[in-house]
Amino acid sequence: MSDLAPALGRLRRRLEAEGWESEETHISLVLLGASEVWKIKKAVSLGFLDFSTLERRHAACEAEVELNRRLTADVYLGVEPITQSGAELRLGGNGETVEWAVRMRRLPHTARADSLLAAGRLDRRQIGIAARRIAEFHAAARADAETARFGDSSIVEGNVRENFRQVAPFLLQYLQPAQAAQLSAWQLGFLARERPLLERRAAQGRVRDGHGDLRLDHLYFEGEDRGRLAILDCIEFNDRFRFADVCADLAFLAMDLAAHGRVDLAEALLARYAEAADDFDLYALVDFYESYRAFVRGKILGMMVEAGGPNRVVERSRREARRYFRLAMASGERPLLPPRLIAVGGSLATGKTTVATALGERLSSPVIGSDRTRKAMLGIDPAHHQDDPAFAGAYRPGVTEQVYGELRRRARVVLTSGRSVVLDASFGAREQRRAARALADALGVPFLFVECVAPREVVEERLRRRRSAGAESVSDGRLEILDQFLARWQRIEPDEEATLARIDTSIEGADSLAALWPLLPRWPEPPAAGSEAR
Repeated sequence: MSDLAPALGRLRRRLEAEGWESEETHISLVLLGASEVWKIKKAVSLGFLDFSTLERRHAACEAEVELNRRLTADVYLGVEPITQSGAELRLGGNGETVEWAVRMRRLPHTARADSLLAAGRLDRRQIGIAARRIAEFHAAARADAETARFGDSSIVEGNVRENFRQVAPFLLQYLQPAQAAQLSAWQLGFLARERPLLERRAAQGRVRDGHGDLRLDHLYFEGEDRGRLAILDCIEFNDRFRFADVCADLAFLAMDLAAHGRVDLAEALLARYAEAADDFDLYALVDFYESYRAFVRGKILGMMVEAGGPNRVVERSRREARRYFRLAMASGERPLLPPRLIAVGGSLATGKTTVATALGERLSSPVIGSDRTRKAMLGIDPAHHQDDPAFAGAYRPGVTEQVYGELRRRARVVLTSGRSVVLDASFGAREQRRAARALADALGVPFLFVECVAPREVVEERLRRRRSAGAESVSDGRLEILDQFLARWQRIEPDEEATLARIDTSIEGADSLAALWPLLPRWPEPPAAGSEAR
């Protein structure tokens, strides 16, 4: 490609004269037309990628299109030739093929997640859309013995050590020697301590062929309601950067949100993903992977500084590299809301899940529900309704005891990471409530039990409506078992009153949750539109 540099320069200038734009990174030249984009790979070899020959660049273009079509159906149009006729290059054409490019549909800059965030228009609804889409993508992604190998702690440790070797020439421009040593010791120490955890997740199929570069500027929300998501630019040039624990993928985007001053949205992303993927154990390693991802981002920016270029580009890269290296230091210590355990309970159809969901949204915390947990433990599809008799089959006491034990285990993982958690279950047995409170006491966090109540006629109408409408619900509650359920409910004892909040979910025209809000901490107001945390 170096021999083509003058001709590519002329092509670039000709297109710019026609109204095209161009961008350049350390590995690509990107030509942006009104409705399409042509992405040309540079003839570089950087150790972690090799685009040194035309054949390698062609193969990388093909891989980019194939891999990215997993996450967007209509953006990657294909691989097209750059042809030469005389001294001039053309996009496509019938001349001699001298280069290859990925051709894409151009998406509006205003739809990009970082642009939406800067404009104050990236909200929790869109974060939820992203979390669920990423969870769906991970669920369908390749997971086999080869991908699992990359979740081994020795492989991850090798990546960490490689990162520090590659930044050795310039890291001390951004961190003090003691800070660099502390960061290295923390990352390597985590891997040494948590080796069994990483091995267990690999065995569970949590190491998959993911995206590898989930950043805000790779997410586009299209449509009038900004509800149609396209995710672009996965890593195609090195499998080991894509083959990783799903938490490593997710942590990149969470880290990027935190880097932009929106820790609340970063936490909402983790929570909604954990629920969609039924993966609450990710909280045990997300702080490590956020630090790891921030360091990688700092490394790439630092390399761009070392490579030189226009002063404004170099200075911007230097500022950003400093920010990401410092974020790598601060991961696990960033300001979160004080952790607490909230258990939401009540009889059938008293609105437990609605209340728990609202609390999870308010706190950017995960909601762990007994219905989904039970079905996951039994290998039952969440959408499948069990019509077992009350307290029999999947709901027999022994199974229910195991379900509540698993709820507490998952809650412990989240709380130990320094984050709040909401449990959504009936908690009809006094011992179930006391065990949840004992967990909070053992971890030194506040406990709140929210009892949802509603008049019998309201509950019966909700159960009839739920079944007749075929509403999407994981719950197996139904009118036929209501009396048996109520007969087993154990009333709140005086020693439980101190941590109790009781709300009537049948109240119309008023916010039945209003009484809860003063009991909870609040996230700081987000930065004003147009500002960005530095």
